[in-house]
Amino acid sequence: MLTTFALAASFAAAEFLSLAPTPPMGWNSWDCFATTVTETQTKAQTDVMAAKLRVLGWQYVVVDIQWYEPDAKGFDYRAGAKLTLDSHGRLQPAPNRFPSAASRAGFKSLAQYVHRKGLKFGLHLMRGIPRQAITQNCSILGTHYHARDIADPTSTCPWNTDMYGVDMDKPGAQEYYNSVFSMLAGWGVDFVKVDDLSQPYHQEEIDGIRRAIDHSGRPMVLSLSPGETRLNAASHVMNHANMWRISDDFWDDWSALRSQFERCRKWSPFVGSGHWPDADMLPLGKVRFGERTHFTPDEQVTMLTLWAMFRSPLMLGCDLTTLDAPTLALITNPEWIAVNQHSVGGQEVARDANSVIWSAHDSASAAIYVALFNLSDQPQKLGVDLRQVGADIQDSEPGETHQSGKVKVRDLWQRKDLSEVTQRVDSQVPAHGAVLLRLSPLP
Repeated sequence: MLTTFALAASFAAAEFLSLAPTPPMGWNSWDCFATTVTETQTKAQTDVMAAKLRVLGWQYVVVDIQWYEPDAKGFDYRAGAKLTLDSHGRLQPAPNRFPSAASRAGFKSLAQYVHRKGLKFGLHLMRGIPRQAITQNCSILGTHYHARDIADPTSTCPWNTDMYGVDMDKPGAQEYYNSVFSMLAGWGVDFVKVDDLSQPYHQEEIDGIRRAIDHSGRPMVLSLSPGETRLNAASHVMNHANMWRISDDFWDDWSALRSQFERCRKWSPFVGSGHWPDADMLPLGKVRFGERTHFTPDEQVTMLTLWAMFRSPLMLGCDLTTLDAPTLALITNPEWIAVNQHSVGGQEVARDANSVIWSAHDSASAAIYVALFNLSDQPQKLGVDLRQVGADIQDSEPGETHQSGKVKVRDLWQRKDLSEVTQRVDSQVPAHGAVLLRLSPLP
């Protein structure tokens, strides 16, 4: 059996990228249950994912914010809310919501339930140390320091008053973060979403969290939230986190979806194995305690197509226990998922006021993916020259096998082959809709 030290060494700084070789896929509790998710609800989501989605690559079950607040309400954060802590200032699951956490068991039982289903367990944290820990002046595990020795009361979150920042220059600060992530490792956590880190960009605490994960001895995917992460932090964030938000919370609003196109364009050069700019959760199906998504069917296709071409992490926000047939069909389409998981070089190749076109390459063949996005309020015909997306095969290079000049076209949402083309591909695209094509050269 590997020692904790050996495990920590095996997943030390440079190797954490191997934990997310493709964009992580899973479910997060925020969009549908906000601050109130329970153990029973989490297990129910786990059961559906294991039965219907796991085979397609969906694997993370993530409990989002306020799991430590016994009396959490809806989408609101309550100033001065009483939180569940241990004597070392570390947040603990509220036992009235997570009964298996009683007697200081934490999330160990719930994580084991998720693992037995062949899935992975994720958890949300806020940056810093609870203000309640400062009031109680909790001791920092394994040190003679206390919460007041490391807290920075001037570093606060503008939308949640639970925490103070941690001054990483203070003795005991790194030890505090180490103690938190060692606890999560003991619970069996596989994925950690840390909030209030990216906007503004708290580089020192990101460094401390990265060190704490590496020190914990357990591989954990690290997600930073919320955005918009500043672009000049790209070189740092891609070497310290597996995914990071490029926008504030994304919801089912057409104007919000339109604005993601420019963010995805800017961040596309930084997409790569182990480090994924994150366009945020997918508000499909029923969200907000059972309310149907405001996105039309065509807008849902547009969102999923953009997330696929950009290779954003895929985190479902819906209540999986209430999935309807159309939503299930969308999220279990293997051809769309393959673009997200296995394409390379996704980029915007054309744009005007009413349309956007993206292209990407299939990593395992000579095929090209093309996405045609109609941003207008009316249907329109969109297309692109094959040469523009790197799919022109009529002129062979010296020494290459001659090609027919024909390209096989497949519609990945309709999951059917279309007519062959030679110079250009065109398609009728619905208002606010998208068409996702695979172009394969023919011999």
